[in-house]
Amino acid sequence: MKNGSLSLCTEFTLVAFSSLAELQLVLFVVFLVLYLFTVGGNLTIICVIWTTPSLHTPMYFFLANLSFLEMCYISSVVPQMLVHLLVQLKTISVAGCAAQMYVFTILGLTECCLLATMAYDRFVAICYPLHYTLWMDPSVCLKLAGASWMTGILVESAQTTWIFTLPFCGAGTIQHFFCDIMPVVKLACVDTSQNEMVIFIISLIFIMSPCLFILCSYVRIILTILKMPSAAGRHKAFSTCSSHILVVSLFYGTALFTYLQPKSSHTPDTDKVTALMYTVVTPALNPVIYTLRNKEVKEAFQKVTQRKLHRQID
Repeated sequence: MKNGSLSLCTEFTLVAFSSLAELQLVLFVVFLVLYLFTVGGNLTIICVIWTTPSLHTPMYFFLANLSFLEMCYISSVVPQMLVHLLVQLKTISVAGCAAQMYVFTILGLTECCLLATMAYDRFVAICYPLHYTLWMDPSVCLKLAGASWMTGILVESAQTTWIFTLPFCGAGTIQHFFCDIMPVVKLACVDTSQNEMVIFIISLIFIMSPCLFILCSYVRIILTILKMPSAAGRHKAFSTCSSHILVVSLFYGTALFTYLQPKSSHTPDTDKVTALMYTVVTPALNPVIYTLRNKEVKEAFQKVTQRKLHRQID
């Protein structure tokens, strides 16, 4: 097919880490270990929460959702990246690229909303403890989690569909290791300034809105904690939020840097580094953060491990 004198792309080539040819095998091993650790760690958290009745609370319901989301999130990018580290021809069809962007962007926005939901859960628990069981009953938790997923699906399905109505021409070389939004849009053989402005506005609204909600929630939470008369009470209240604060900082720090910086600031190298942070490093750190900094999860994990050992001995 032709668009003027330019051939329309039927497949893309991902540059990935081609400039580090001598380190391809080393990178493969490193990313494979991180991927297996992330999937195993998050799956462990889900199993521990599922099998421990004392963890059947709203906070851990949302944590299990987050762990499931993180497994899907990293799986939308890393397996293909691992394959491309072992092969010479790093191609992906336009349809495959679109499918990856659908999954990746939907999961990314869903995580933004889910982190805001988790902040709301902590806000109610600390600021309105007497109303907690009423305001955060199981049906409310299901609706909040469902709303997070529906927001991600509706918004990002529309945005990705719109992006892939653009004609892509030329060599179809993506300066990235997966089909991220801006590297793909840059391949369009039409003026994309309006598209980029809309993408920026959507990112601003749907990334910043949950972020501002989280910030406002934690301002109220911190003020409430500081008013508590007991030091032990303040420590306990803050400890239930510290893990979530760390995860939010990691996720939003890289997301804001990537999607809200000016177009002129985007370079292939900086895009790859920040993308590695939110696609590989952050999902890998989440199980560590929520186990090492969470006394209840650690105790539940130890009990589950001890039960398995006793069964093997018997």
